Amino acid sequence: MRCLVRRRPVRCRPVPRTLRARLIAGMLTLLVLTCAGVGLTTTDTLRHFLSVRLDQQLSDTGGRYAASLERRGGATPDGTTVTSDPMDDSDDSDDSGDSSDTRAQAPGTFGARLKNGVVINAGVVDGDADDAAVEAGDMAADTDDLVKLTARDRQALAALAVGGPPADVALSTLHHYRLHAITGQDGDVLVVGLPLRPVEDTVHRLITVELLVFGVALAVTGVAGALWIRWSLRPLGRVVATAERVSALPLSNGAVALSVRAPDDDPRTEVGRVGNALNRMLGHLEDALAERQAVEERLRAFTADASHELRTPLASVRGHTELALRHRGPVPPAVRHSLTRIDAESRRMGLLVEDLLLLARLDAGRPLALGEVDLTRIALDCTADARAAGPEHRWCLVLPERPVLVSGDGDRLRQVVGNLLTNARTHTPQGTEVTLRLAAARGVRLTVTDTGPGIGLQPPERAFERFVRGDEARSRSSGTTGLGLAIVHTVVEAHGGTLTVASRPGRTEFTVLLPPGRGLSDPV
Repeated sequence: MRCLVRRRPVRCRPVPRTLRARLIAGMLTLLVLTCAGVGLTTTDTLRHFLSVRLDQQLSDTGGRYAASLERRGGATPDGTTVTSDPMDDSDDSDDSGDSSDTRAQAPGTFGARLKNGVVINAGVVDGDADDAAVEAGDMAADTDDLVKLTARDRQALAALAVGGPPADVALSTLHHYRLHAITGQDGDVLVVGLPLRPVEDTVHRLITVELLVFGVALAVTGVAGALWIRWSLRPLGRVVATAERVSALPLSNGAVALSVRAPDDDPRTEVGRVGNALNRMLGHLEDALAERQAVEERLRAFTADASHELRTPLASVRGHTELALRHRGPVPPAVRHSLTRIDAESRRMGLLVEDLLLLARLDAGRPLALGEVDLTRIALDCTADARAAGPEHRWCLVLPERPVLVSGDGDRLRQVVGNLLTNARTHTPQGTEVTLRLAAARGVRLTVTDTGPGIGLQPPERAFERFVRGDEARSRSSGTTGLGLAIVHTVVEAHGGTLTVASRPGRTEFTVLLPPGRGLSDPV
């Protein structure tokens, strides 16, 4: 059996993304590191200073108190209290007799006497009444407080280096001590020590003060730094606001007025250099847009003028062709075939000229005709026409129960639906299913879906460009000009709607979204 262990998802810590947040976070991080460094340095310096003073006190005290314990009751190795042997001729006691010498000894001073690595006596100056009597000269008044040491304490005392530097030792009953071991006059070892609690208390008070001071400093510096950074980044914010306003301008519809400029362009600052570069870029962009607009206007004017000029000769060609075809006399078959082709191509060219004229008028901003249009009727008529033109396709029509009415130009909307159905019929093989669906909900939605091979363009929205075909390799024998979907796109936008396409092999869908109503006037 396999045991599946689910790993807990790793949660990523939030990382500040904005420049302001990163600067504030970096400033606070550096300040925390600085405060930590200062705190550690001052704490270590103070601890070292107090330790040196404690060592100096131990040196000044010497082993007098430990030597005075020679004739006092002591602690045997098993922890029991004993009294030194009075017959021991090797003692080096002073004039204090049987009393320990606590004169000039600070309360808490520790003393111990070791013989052959064994603790013989150990005591602590407790600063009580008997010690005060000794200080006054009554040496017999001292009853001395001897201490019992554990086996671990005796091992720690025996391990002290005789004559070496003082060491910190944790005694079980006496907390932490700074101990110093020296050699006595009779070859024994005298250990004297001072408590480390005052040092630790002083260091702890310093740490508490530093935490309070550094905490207040961090809070005040964080607020002040955040305000300062926010004020310092205001010029950059103005540059960003300028770039956002420029990005929101409708630059694709011919507007070339780029009067927006960054207010901060002082070359002495980094933000000023960015603003200056942005202003230069906007100037170049304005020039390029003006040049593009001029080229497009010239091209549109040429298209409109050429279309108008071509109308007359095309009408003459068609008229003479029809007149020649109506000739009653015998016409050779080859000539009649040529005249028929001339008539068909002239009609096709006439449709192309009309499409170009329509696009030129829409590009010029000519408004569409205003009227109530029944899209349901248009869908029925266009589907019937498509079924008659392409009986080999399967045509489906899905309509709502009630008629769908919109405000717009009926002829242009009919052209939109007809071009979409013609596009589906022309660019899909026989047997393809084409569905026209009409719905009204928060506007009007018209979709044309086919089950053909799809659009061979990436992205498929390129099909809305002029003179672009869905299959670049398709020959022109199909009769398409590449303007059908461009006209649909332009007419839909003129009605305030949108045209989208989604295509993949086996399904292509064009979607037209129209508003429920719009104030239009003056027919094209």
